[in-house]
Amino acid sequence: MDIKEIIKLYNELTGGDPGKVQKLAGAGSSRRYYRLFSRSSVDEENAERGKDASAEDAGKKPQSLIATVGANEVENEVFCRLSGFLADAGVRVPRVFKAAPGCYLQTDHGDRALFDLIKDWHNDPSQHEDTLKEGLRRAIYELVKIQTVDDSIFTGRMMAKSFSERQVKWDLNYFKYDFLKPSGIEPDEELLEDDFERMATHLAGSVPDSIVGFMYRDFQSRNILLEDDGVTLIDFQGGRRGPLIYDIVSLLWQAKARFSETIRSEMLDYYIERLAQERGTEVEKEILRLLPDFKLFRALQVLGAYGFRGIVEHKAHFIESISDGLENLETLIDEGVLSQYPELERCCRLLAAGKEKYRSPARGRLRVEVFSFSYKKGYPEDWSGNGGGYMFDCRWMHNPGRYKEYQQLTGRDTAVMEFLESRGEVQKFLEGAEMLTVPAVECYSRRGFTNLQIGFGCTGGQHRSVYCAEQLARSLALRFPDVMIELKHREQGITEEFNK
Repeated sequence: MDIKEIIKLYNELTGGDPGKVQKLAGAGSSRRYYRLFSRSSVDEENAERGKDASAEDAGKKPQSLIATVGANEVENEVFCRLSGFLADAGVRVPRVFKAAPGCYLQTDHGDRALFDLIKDWHNDPSQHEDTLKEGLRRAIYELVKIQTVDDSIFTGRMMAKSFSERQVKWDLNYFKYDFLKPSGIEPDEELLEDDFERMATHLAGSVPDSIVGFMYRDFQSRNILLEDDGVTLIDFQGGRRGPLIYDIVSLLWQAKARFSETIRSEMLDYYIERLAQERGTEVEKEILRLLPDFKLFRALQVLGAYGFRGIVEHKAHFIESISDGLENLETLIDEGVLSQYPELERCCRLLAAGKEKYRSPARGRLRVEVFSFSYKKGYPEDWSGNGGGYMFDCRWMHNPGRYKEYQQLTGRDTAVMEFLESRGEVQKFLEGAEMLTVPAVECYSRRGFTNLQIGFGCTGGQHRSVYCAEQLARSLALRFPDVMIELKHREQGITEEFNK
């Protein structure tokens, strides 16, 4: 499905075309996402651009919808069908307004996920731990709501059958063929199969009804969207009837999150307390009994996913997560959780011993230098020694410096800003610059790089380049609070730092 078909679906729903379509970053799946803004919200935004917004306007969100495009029609139908029933049952999930083959339009709940809170906490634990814990509690509160909905809400509406030995074996083979063997380790097939059969029989046959319900299946921080009054859950179409403990393990032992044992223990206690309110006090004993087994199962399943998306499909984010997954596995080995599966334990010890090859280089804090400069005086020097970066030529835009009233001003002055914005050129130019630089900043930061240079040049380094450098630097500073942004107007002798 292309953009024209998405716009057509939006038109059928609203009676008009969107004012703007914004492609959103993808995740682990092959689905694509777009944010469609209403024309009225875009008109309002343009009318207010460059003016001081009131406190009331500052909190106003543009009206928008999310278009989800996916080739798996069964998956699409399950999500569309199930979201309505879950929302009616009081679970905070997106509502689907209109669907067509390959696409559906749903409510927009923003871009900030629990994953972002975790990143903030990693950067400054003392400053963000309380906020992180509150986000986790909200997520767990909503998790228990979706896990304990009446069976009639999801029975016959799911893509997957109930949790069973067969499903356990699928995930174990996922680990075997997409991670273990691509890592260069050859197991004794007969012995490993014996271990897999024992694990599948145990996991499928040892879970009492008190902790069985709607198993979310992929309850991890990227699928939990943060809002002012709670959280919204997405990507639940892989859910099925199964052991509820799987989901809390998925969240608290998410490899990339690297939660402390203190946080895990506190949040697990909160989960047990919440679930006990719905299912009775016996759930505590059963969850604690089964916790080690499901920590192991989830760790293997996650490594299978990292292997497929990273080693097989060569997606950098998943390759970088492998070392965290192997550290989880190493902890389980040390705790004796694998002792009843001797061949699996042997293979996992070999994997853990090789975890360093997947580890990212030593991580430093990224510094992004955003310059304005005059082409007459040459490009900005790169003292980092890394080279590269982005240089944007602003000279094609109409030059305020040609007019006497602007000649003593710079791109930081309101009059020059209004001159540039009134022509409509600079907005599209900056939008394109942001589309190019934001993914680079995100990737450089994630991979532990320390320097990135971005420059805007014009004839004199006074008006157009200064305006553009100001706008991009401030936008990046807001979007990436953990990245240092250094704004340098070379010809003006002005330097500012953000997120120091």
